[in-house]
Amino acid sequence: LKPFWLKASRARRARAVQSLFGEMAFRAFARPLRTLGARGARFVARQRPVTLAAVPVAAGGLAAGVLLPSQCAEASLVDVSCLTKVAKTDDVGLLPQPASPKYKTALVQIYVDSQPFGGSDKSSSGHRYDTIPIANGMIASGMSCQLVHYVPSEHDTFFKAMEGFDAIIVRCNPGQINAAGGDQMKFDDSMRALQKKGIQVWPSPDVMTNMGAKDALCKIANLAIGLPDTLAYYSPQELEAGFKKTMAFQPRVIKQNRGSSGEGIWIIKLKSGNYCKNYGDRMCSDDEVLEMMEACDNHAETHTVREFLEFCVGGRSSKSGKWDTIGTGKYLEGGKEAGGQLVDQRFCPRIVEGELRYNMVGDTLIGIIHKKPKEGGISAVGGTGSIYTYYGPKEKKFASLTKSFTSTDLPKIMPALGLGDEPIPLWWTSDFINSSPPGTDAKDEKWIVGEFNCSCVGISKCLAAYCKDDTPNACYTDIAKKDLADVKKISSLLGKKALAILAKISSSKKASDAEEALKQILKSVDPSLASNAALVDKLKSWKRS
Repeated sequence: LKPFWLKASRARRARAVQSLFGEMAFRAFARPLRTLGARGARFVARQRPVTLAAVPVAAGGLAAGVLLPSQCAEASLVDVSCLTKVAKTDDVGLLPQPASPKYKTALVQIYVDSQPFGGSDKSSSGHRYDTIPIANGMIASGMSCQLVHYVPSEHDTFFKAMEGFDAIIVRCNPGQINAAGGDQMKFDDSMRALQKKGIQVWPSPDVMTNMGAKDALCKIANLAIGLPDTLAYYSPQELEAGFKKTMAFQPRVIKQNRGSSGEGIWIIKLKSGNYCKNYGDRMCSDDEVLEMMEACDNHAETHTVREFLEFCVGGRSSKSGKWDTIGTGKYLEGGKEAGGQLVDQRFCPRIVEGELRYNMVGDTLIGIIHKKPKEGGISAVGGTGSIYTYYGPKEKKFASLTKSFTSTDLPKIMPALGLGDEPIPLWWTSDFINSSPPGTDAKDEKWIVGEFNCSCVGISKCLAAYCKDDTPNACYTDIAKKDLADVKKISSLLGKKALAILAKISSSKKASDAEEALKQILKSVDPSLASNAALVDKLKSWKRS
């Protein structure tokens, strides 16, 4: 082919490509490679003189590989007419969808018929109270954002419709899918299937599981924001051996994996105060007495070590004694695969001073909340009388923690959690506890993570839009103008972060597809060419030039 390519007219070269490699290769070849000529042929001939057939097909492959179906399809909204329209009003407050969206996104919610107002997070419209602002942030960035509800009885139809989107934002509170008669695991598996087809999911099931699980604290134990003596228990044997050892050393915080709002999180001390000097010097006996406080409501209980272990494993029974908690125990039930686990972490006495919640949009800090427990309490969970103070992202008194967290540990979190291939969540929080002794200089204080949360984190300044018994008709228009202005800043940043992530994924996919197309074409000419990394790199470099 070398003499043919050097002497042939442009038309003859184009017809050769069309004949050998089809219409798509011809179209891709014809426009960007008209100037290929003898210069291009000589370039490849220098790399591999014996096979000049690589010239037209390789170059054509590079061009064809960057064409995606979405670029050829008509830019319009995804047809979701097959899904039940659950919202009671027609998306009041939602911006008009762009005529030619850069990407097509869906915001997925769920309405629980058996719960008042469809769930504790709903506006009178049937949407989540912060749905409209989040969708508007996506739209303001040039993407479409369609609001849909997952109806468990329409599972297959729903996920077929979702295949038309580039990205999906999941806004279903933990427990709501099961409460609505669905199956959370089935839902999660279907979302994973969409991911395998190249559709971005925020947050993905794996991100929610790995970041939300209490044993995430074990995985970050060796980061600056972790504690090295943080343990996880998945079996009764691990619990008994580990807890008796740690409890004999110093006060502990034991956290169940499944609870929310502090339920099943216990601050535990030895009533006798008989702590050993070195970790492992002794083990607690079954009859040693524990003084315990539960984080959900700061109520106190007293139990023996044996009663506590029995409650953790088997729940309420004659062996576990009488419990006042609203919880049922059985924290290890189902094993690790079903989320059965307990995390054992050192108790930090300065928790009484409060904890810091860092509100994050992607990798950007947008605000800090200092949550101080009620006098005499330990937990700062909402509804326990705790006091919340709000700060901006550049608050000087927390500057040392902010700098360390955002510049040093933040890039390490996803890999540490086994999520190296996933982007950081769009909207998430990290709670910090001061683990330093009192009197430590602010610049030297060590703050450790008590919890990550990326599972349907709400935008607090939208709370006026959610229904309660005394505000059954609450809606988007009830959000104060001042609050709405702040919310708009958050949602705008959300949209920009989402757009950047999708653009990066698209660019990476184009490059990957182009390289794979080139290798396949080279392979069809001579199998050894596809593995010639130097040739592939030179061809890609030549095309870019």
